[in-house]
Amino acid sequence: MFSVFKDLLRYNTEFAIGVVLVGVVVVYAGLSFFSSVDPTLMYTVMPDMAPSAEHWFGTNSRGQDMFWQLSFAFRNTLVFGLLVVVLSRIISITVGLVSGYLGGATDRALMFVNDIFVALPIFPILVLFYFTMRSDLNTVNLAFLMACLGWPFDARLIRSVALGLRHREFTRHAVFSGMSARKIMFEEHLPYVMPIIFSTAMANLIWAIGLEVTLAVLGFTNINIPTVGTTIYWANNHSALVVGVWWWVVIPVVLIVMLFIGLFLLAVSINEYIDPRSRLRRMERA
Repeated sequence: MFSVFKDLLRYNTEFAIGVVLVGVVVVYAGLSFFSSVDPTLMYTVMPDMAPSAEHWFGTNSRGQDMFWQLSFAFRNTLVFGLLVVVLSRIISITVGLVSGYLGGATDRALMFVNDIFVALPIFPILVLFYFTMRSDLNTVNLAFLMACLGWPFDARLIRSVALGLRHREFTRHAVFSGMSARKIMFEEHLPYVMPIIFSTAMANLIWAIGLEVTLAVLGFTNINIPTVGTTIYWANNHSALVVGVWWWVVIPVVLIVMLFIGLFLLAVSINEYIDPRSRLRRMERA
């Protein structure tokens, strides 16, 4: 795995740029662990102060230091996105491998369920859950809901690879040796779909964070939990751009765009690495 990472850094400029952009945001979010500031407290500093040497990202109208507030916000947003990715990968890997390997009636039943989830309107469903659960819709519950809705496209992609693997020679040898179906799927076939899993994980992370930010900006999440979306929600609630507190909106937007571009470049780079011909062409040019 480390050799793949090293090859991508060496031969793929887009991957290196993506690592830097995502790394900057992750390191910044990690600074929240060293902060003595409580992100829920208000009016701990003078409000509406522009960025300066004392307050690097300025302060907001709620009397909070934006540098530390955004650090907590990005930490919560990244944790939320990773939680969605992990849970949805578990579902998509299980459904994709089982459907592709077993085939027949099992495949048709799982793909029928898969197609139902593909057709579901995700945003209205999440809004409905918000009005149903209200204060109970915390980060974990929202992540679980989004994971349950965000797996079908990736499961179908994994299934397509598993369908080809079931007819390979090494699969026949595993069956003849008495290996169970579970071991064949998760020990023999899983390594072959790992590049696809990592690639789709980047895209799923963008989707999860983007949807959470959208819901939070509209007020359809717990607005008392610091995230990128709730930061922009409170900025809009206090008319930050109207009163000239531009840094309350511009800085989180710039950072989230950096994160999205970085994740997109990582996804594109890994997709290219999966294709041997593209990988060889890039190595020849290098």
